[in-house]
Amino acid sequence: MKGWRKKPDIHQVTDAKPSLTADIRRREVSYLIKMGIRTICLILAVVVPVPWPYRMLFIAGAVFLPYIAVIGANEREAGAPPPVFHSPEANQSEIPMHRREIGS
Repeated sequence: MKGWRKKPDIHQVTDAKPSLTADIRRREVSYLIKMGIRTICLILAVVVPVPWPYRMLFIAGAVFLPYIAVIGANEREAGAPPPVFHSPEANQSEIPMHRREIGS
């Protein structure tokens, strides 16, 4: 008689995606680490007397790391659905609050 019952779906805690706060924190930490490395590259390129090949490597790090840091900071968790933006229909008969004049 047990065969006719539908087994309930059991969800594990490990199946849950990280919270939005945890995801943002992870991305902020990643960004700050990359920008810290960029700052070190910039200081090494300007202050430390090293041969030109190393200096060019430090300059390249200082130039390209901001791009990599921003791309990494905007990266969402793997498997997360893309954000959906809804554009509400504007009511053309109503004047927006920021456009109203005093006394109207």
